[in-house]
Amino acid sequence: MIDWQQFDKGIFLVNVLGIIYDKKSKKILIGKRENDPFTKELAWCFPGGRPAYGKSTGESLVEEVRKKTGIEVKVKKIVFARPFPEKREFLLLYYYCEFRKGTAKAGDKITELKWVRPSEVKKYFTTSIADEVLDFLQKLK
Repeated sequence: MIDWQQFDKGIFLVNVLGIIYDKKSKKILIGKRENDPFTKELAWCFPGGRPAYGKSTGESLVEEVRKKTGIEVKVKKIVFARPFPEKREFLLLYYYCEFRKGTAKAGDKITELKWVRPSEVKKYFTTSIADEVLDFLQKLK
């Protein structure tokens, strides 16, 4: 186990997160996690996970989204990156993704999935969302 207290900067666990947008319904896919071992406050989140070594963060995100939701996405661009305020050792990379195909069904640490309007995302999250991400969501309307 790493003693995170010995580091004051520069060492992070990277998580890639997909802001998955369905152009047809104009909704965002969010997932519910229960009993997260790293962040007790975490309930609803953007699907994603830790990137694999030897793959791009985008390739890893596509695989993580498939495992957790059963759907196919296309990664379009990075939206924002930041350390997670609730757990400073996590670096979150938010990517805008377009829904391609499939039927969303919860899997691999996700207990429930929900398509919501971009303006509704904030009311589901029990952890912080960066203002830059909220601004991006507002532009998707």
